Amino acid sequence: MTGCEVKVTSERAETDPKVFTKIHMHFIVRGKGLKRNVVEHAIRLSHEKYCSASIMLGKTAEITKDFEIVEG
Repeated sequence: MTGCEVKVTSERAETDPKVFTKIHMHFIVRGKGLKRNVVEHAIRLSHEKYCSASIMLGKTAEITKDFEIVEG
């Protein structure tokens, strides 16, 4: 892996406290010979186990994610 970029879009509630209701994360992973299943597993672990922000935001927001692999 030579790089990783994340583009995030979101929606918030219209009324206060205007919490996030939807969050979508699009990962762009760069590298040579990356295996799709390994990248997918790493992203899933980061959200389900290691990222406290994702776990906390997941209490009020629907979090979706996808990714693309850029060879090189």
